[in-house]
Amino acid sequence: MSLQQNETTSERKHPHTLSTTDFQSAGSGIAAKAMRTELNKLTNAILDVKARKAFQTEMDNFYMLFTRYLTEKAKGTKLDWDKVNEPSPEQIINYSNLPRCENPQHLNKLAVLKLNGGLGTTMGCIGPKSAIEVRDGMTFLDLSVRQIEYLNNKYNVSVPFILMNSFNTDEDTMRIIQKYGSHKINILTFNQSRYPRINKESLLPMPRTPVGDISQWYPPGHGDLFESMSNSGILDRLIADGKEYLFVSNVDNLGAVVDLNILQHMVDSDAEFVMEVTDKTKADIKGGTLIDYEGTVRLLEVAQVSPEHMEDFKSIKKFKIFNTNNLWINLKAIKRVTEEKELNLDVIVNTKTLEHDKKVIQLETAVGAGIKHFKNAHGVNVPRSRFLPVKSTSDLFLVTSDLYSLHHGELVMNPKRLFQTVPLVKLGDEFKKVSNFMSRFQSPPYIIELDHLTVTGDVTFGAGVQLKGTVIIVATTGSRIDIPPNSLLENKVVSGNLRLVTNFF
Repeated sequence: MSLQQNETTSERKHPHTLSTTDFQSAGSGIAAKAMRTELNKLTNAILDVKARKAFQTEMDNFYMLFTRYLTEKAKGTKLDWDKVNEPSPEQIINYSNLPRCENPQHLNKLAVLKLNGGLGTTMGCIGPKSAIEVRDGMTFLDLSVRQIEYLNNKYNVSVPFILMNSFNTDEDTMRIIQKYGSHKINILTFNQSRYPRINKESLLPMPRTPVGDISQWYPPGHGDLFESMSNSGILDRLIADGKEYLFVSNVDNLGAVVDLNILQHMVDSDAEFVMEVTDKTKADIKGGTLIDYEGTVRLLEVAQVSPEHMEDFKSIKKFKIFNTNNLWINLKAIKRVTEEKELNLDVIVNTKTLEHDKKVIQLETAVGAGIKHFKNAHGVNVPRSRFLPVKSTSDLFLVTSDLYSLHHGELVMNPKRLFQTVPLVKLGDEFKKVSNFMSRFQSPPYIIELDHLTVTGDVTFGAGVQLKGTVIIVATTGSRIDIPPNSLLENKVVSGNLRLVTNFF
C-alpha cells in the first residue's frame, strides 16, 4: 500500500482529524435536526387547525433563531472589535438641533406602543408591572392612557394605544383595560411569541406538550415585536387605518411621551427607524449603545461584548450615549423586512437555573437591534428627562417625590431643582418590595436639594422629612433607625440604633 493510500485510509478511520469547526458544525446539524423533530411533535399535538397554524408559525420563527444560535456557537461568530467605532455626527443627531414643531399634522399617522410583557416580581408584586401604582394612586398604564387621551383631546386626533403583552401579562392586562372603556382612546393588544426553554445539556425543548407547565416557556424579548405584530394582524390593521409611524417604548419609562419634534424630524428625514439615545452616566454603563460598524449604525449590547473589551464598552469616554429603547419606526418598513425575511437580529443567550438545578437556555433578541435593517436609520440624542424608568423602589422613590409634578399623565421636573439631573438613590433590601417601601415612609420626603441618598437596614421615615446634599443612613444588624416627622437631614451620616422622638438634625 502506498503512503498516499495509507493516509487516505487513516483519514477515513479517524474522524477526530476533522477541524474543530467542522466537528462543531456537524454537531450543530444533528442538534438542529433533533430540535426540528421535537417541534414538529409539539405542533402535531394541536388538533384545532387554526391554533396549530399559529403555533407552527411561532415554532418556525423559534427554529430560525435556534439555528442562528447554533451557527454562531459553531463558528464562534463575534463582533470584530477593530471595526467598532463611535457613531458619526450623521448617525447621532442632537435633539437641540431639531426644528421646533407645534403642528400636529402627522399625529393621525401615529400609533403608540408600550412593551408590556414584564411582571413586577423584582419589586415584590404579582401580575403585570404596568399595574404597579407609581404616582398619586395611578399605575404605569393609567399614566400612559391619560397621556394619549389628553393628546387626542388637545389636537382632535385619534392616536391608538397598543400593548404588546406576553403570556405572563395578557390575562391580567385584559381585565385591567376594561376600566378605560369610556375614555377617548382606542386600545389594541396582541401577544408576543411564546418560545420553549431549551435544556442546556441536550439542546432539546423543555416542554413535551404545547400546553401544560408554563415555566417551560418564555417570552423571547422585545425583539420579537416585528414578527409578532405581523403574525397577530395588528400591523396590517394599522396600515389599513392610515397609520405610518409607530412610537415604541418600555411601559415603565415614564419619560417616554409623544414628541412632535421627533415625529416631524422622522418625516422630514425620511427615516424608517429613529432610536432615542441619551448621555451615559456611571449608572448606565451596561446599557446598549449605538456604534458605527463598517459604515452601518448598529446597536451594541453588553451580551455581545467579550470580557477583554468589557472595560472599553463601559467607558463613558469611548461610548458616550446609550439606548433608551424609545423607538420611532415606519410601519410599512416593518412590513417589508418581515415579509422579505430580512431581520437577522443579534441573538442574546440567557442562561437560567430552574428547580432541581436544571439549567436552561433562553434565546432572546432586542428590538433596537433592528436598526441595522432600516433605511436612513439613526439616533437622536435626547434630554435625560425622556428616560425615566422605574426598575426598582429606588427609582420609585424619585418619581413619587416633590422632584416631579404630574401634568396630564406626564411627569415634569420641579423647576426649583437647580440641576436637571436626578439624585443618586440607593435603598437597601428592606425597601426592595413595594409594600415594604410604602410602609417605611409616612409621606414622600422633600428632595429638591438632594444629591445622594443611601439607606440600609431597618429604617423608617416620618412625614415631612427633608433631605439635602449627601445623606447616608445605616441601621446595623439587629438595630433600627426612625427618622422623626419634619426632620431636616443635610449632609448627614446616621448609623447605629436610633429611636428618635425629637428633631435635632
